[in-house]
Amino acid sequence: MIERTLFNEDHAIFRESFRRFVENEIAPFHAQWEEQGYVDREVWTKAGANGFLCTSMPEEYGGAAADKLYSMIMMEEIARVNATGVGFGLHSEIVAPYILRYGSDAQKKKYLPKMASGEMVGAIAMSEPAAGSDLQGVKTSAIRQGDHYVLNGSKTFITNGWHADVVIVVAKTNPAAGAKGTSLLLVERGMPGFEKGKRLKKVGMKAQDTSELFFDNVKIPLENVLGAENQGFIYLMQELPWERLQIAISAVESAQAAIDWTVAYTKERKVFGTTVANYQNTRFTLAEMQTETQVARVFVDKCMELLLQGKLDTATASMAKYWCSDLQCKVIDECLQLHGGYGYMWEYPIARAFADARVQRIYGGTNEIMKELITRSMGMGVQK
Repeated sequence: MIERTLFNEDHAIFRESFRRFVENEIAPFHAQWEEQGYVDREVWTKAGANGFLCTSMPEEYGGAAADKLYSMIMMEEIARVNATGVGFGLHSEIVAPYILRYGSDAQKKKYLPKMASGEMVGAIAMSEPAAGSDLQGVKTSAIRQGDHYVLNGSKTFITNGWHADVVIVVAKTNPAAGAKGTSLLLVERGMPGFEKGKRLKKVGMKAQDTSELFFDNVKIPLENVLGAENQGFIYLMQELPWERLQIAISAVESAQAAIDWTVAYTKERKVFGTTVANYQNTRFTLAEMQTETQVARVFVDKCMELLLQGKLDTATASMAKYWCSDLQCKVIDECLQLHGGYGYMWEYPIARAFADARVQRIYGGTNEIMKELITRSMGMGVQK
């Protein structure tokens, strides 16, 4: 394997510490969480107490002012055990950065320390029943009336939605202006008219508390606008490269985990008097999967270098998201095949990974949308 050069000794120590946390506080309970449809809230406060939430936030807001490599390590360690129910990444590296980058001093002081401690769980509400990857098609509206906005509409497929205490809601504050009339609003649990729907039953990621959100004449104070009014679409576009790279990071580690499980399984499982690993087809298949996963990791690590330098562009992040999530599904499918019938049994991690991986090609912008973004960077946008 190619030696990874991204991490230093401090990163290695942190990885060991977080791996212990995952093995002690997450992995033993994940099957139970899949049954109940959500992770226990206690794991959030435990993560906060151990400094595993919002690590890249400044110390004044409860973070550790750590570089994003620490966040990358946590994403990898969670993916390594396929703990797809834990929404730490979205909370710490999507929601919190929006508040840090665009929020007022009052907003940052109000939300970030509680998010770092796990007292508050964060979510972001973009997708709607009729608007998924097409953020310009958002119908949820927030019309200004005096000293507040009146928020109406609904959101769906919201990760951390059921647990969420604060939600960044994408809404049209000037519906006539299209994308240029989009704003981001901070909506809190308990606001009159804000209701959480049922936890959605999904093909995979069964422990993740994905839910619907409903807004019925919710009064949102003017001070709850995140950043400037009608600038929401621009903010969303600026943050998407990091959000999409996070999907690629998890995808590569998930693929590697699948390979590792399969190597171990095929060495033990016997068919026709010999182990499955002794068949050339098994060895060649795993060699191909390992090679492609290694290539993907090198690319993702390079993208991470670019991100740390502030140079990761939308097209490159889109390439990473689409390629790695496609590869993840391919690798897991091949590895499940090598498990035979047992690979289809839920008790085996490869079966759960198979179900969990499929959404990676959909959320964060479908892979078809990723390809559209890539071709635009090539000067091949649709001509009108």
